[in-house]
Amino acid sequence: MNWILLFNRQALSLIVMGGAVLVLLTACDEKAPPMWSGYAEGEYLYLAASRSGRLQVLPVQRGDEVTTGTLLFALDPEPEAESVAEARARLAQAEHRLADLGLGLRPSELAAIDARLTRARAERQLAMEELARAEKLLVDAYVSREEVDRVRTALKGATAAVAELEAQRITARLGGRSEASRALAAEVVAAEKLLAQAEWTLAQKRVPAPQTGQIFDTLYRPGEFVSAGSPVVILLPPDRIRARFFVPESDIARLRPGTRVRLIRDGATELTATVTYLSPQAEYNPPVIYSRESRNKLVYRVEAAPDPAQQPALRPGQPLNVTPVNGT
Repeated sequence: MNWILLFNRQALSLIVMGGAVLVLLTACDEKAPPMWSGYAEGEYLYLAASRSGRLQVLPVQRGDEVTTGTLLFALDPEPEAESVAEARARLAQAEHRLADLGLGLRPSELAAIDARLTRARAERQLAMEELARAEKLLVDAYVSREEVDRVRTALKGATAAVAELEAQRITARLGGRSEASRALAAEVVAAEKLLAQAEWTLAQKRVPAPQTGQIFDTLYRPGEFVSAGSPVVILLPPDRIRARFFVPESDIARLRPGTRVRLIRDGATELTATVTYLSPQAEYNPPVIYSRESRNKLVYRVEAAPDPAQQPALRPGQPLNVTPVNGT
């Protein structure tokens, strides 16, 4: 009986100790920070031209690092280059017409007017002298009054011709009328706008890098025809890499925009990131998931942006484990 009682006491002690160990393990497990599974994802820029044409220049290739303004590709500049040349010619023509209008007549044309004016003045002087003689002869009745009237009329015509040529000479030195000048000035402005539009259209055939990044892929080869809006180069800027992970419904209350998290990569140092997006509704696990424990559960998609200095360390598609920075 004593050994039976002793055995029961030892068994009870083992049960109590086992329960205590289980409680401690449970408490430790409750204090362990949650860990969520996800992957790195890149937000690519698909760069295309707004005009169609044959691919002429492709100076970059997959894997190249480029800076802002680096030429990525260029299409055949025709027929846009011809439109630019035509617009420049039209602008030059309008500018020359406006300048010519402000100058008045040429020196040779002014000289011709002066010659006609000199002759008209001479004819007027001759008519004046002839009228004076006719009036004297009329007193002595050597000429008729009709002859005097004819000479007087000729003098009036000569005087009017002189006045007309003097007015023409003044007008010739003034240049074009203000209305005509304004019309030509408006024509110059319109030609300048057409030239700017043609130059902008031509510039669309050359596509530079909008920002620093890595060439992820090229989709055409030189010589191939590219339709307007078709991407030719895919660029991955370093600041467009995000951590995308999936959080069970029980943990979603831990996160909000601005929450700091750790990104744990296989065989690499940890990175820190800031939560930027939480899905407003629950969804099933995505087709590719890196945790067996979270299958067949509803999860929320969360995105976090790594710190700027650490973003180049991530590679799109890289598996990640994510945990809060504060461990809560």
